[in-house]
Amino acid sequence: NISQNAKKVVFVGTFTAGGLNVSITEGKLHIHQDGKEKKFIKQVEQKTFSGLLAAQNHKPILYVTERCVFNLTAEGMELIEIAPGIDLQKDIFDQMDFRPIVKGTPKLMDARIFRSDPMDLKNELLTIPLEERLIYDAKENIFFVNFENLSIRSLGDIEKIRTLIREILGPLNKKVNTIVNYDNFNILPDLIDDYTDLINHVVQYYEDVTRYTTSAFLRMKMGDELEKRNLAPYIYESPEEAHQALKKSKSNWRG
Repeated sequence: NISQNAKKVVFVGTFTAGGLNVSITEGKLHIHQDGKEKKFIKQVEQKTFSGLLAAQNHKPILYVTERCVFNLTAEGMELIEIAPGIDLQKDIFDQMDFRPIVKGTPKLMDARIFRSDPMDLKNELLTIPLEERLIYDAKENIFFVNFENLSIRSLGDIEKIRTLIREILGPLNKKVNTIVNYDNFNILPDLIDDYTDLINHVVQYYEDVTRYTTSAFLRMKMGDELEKRNLAPYIYESPEEAHQALKKSKSNWRG
């Protein structure tokens, strides 16, 4: 069975079957009619997945329903989350043929699930915090700036970058070599001037700097803005080119 051999399994479905009727009001789940058939029972007709084997192999197994979430442990199924508005006894325990493990009070499921506005999952799953995008390698004296997939949407974003760079490089009392990754970097057009002013400010900390992006448009646009401010305008197409350029650089240009 494919699921048995998976490294992690998340089973998703309704808590009961056959006539289940639910609604969401003001961020809470309401069960108007439960299904006629229970799903969490002691015995099944056919086994296509062995929870016992999965638990013995320490595989992460989750059971996600509209009203709660279970985690499979060596001791059995543990109730770890419950939907807002759900009655633990009536809506969960009474609808099961066995009692799940409960350690303390189960936490509430993510409130965003029960709201109609966007959950902003893309930002949560893909966005790297600015603090983790700015890394200084003291041994090599190289400052790595990872702006891949970063979106600049406000002056506040720009000022945060300025502050973080100052906090990291200011106390060093020496200039650093810098590599900036601009792959899939995105910025609102009316913020480009402010951003290039930021670049003009932070180069005071740089001995040399190379930048790269696979976007021809961004290379052209940012290159033009850098040139207007008498900063090195060339932006490389790959990290390999940027690294090589930094290693070979013997001049004192800054950008």
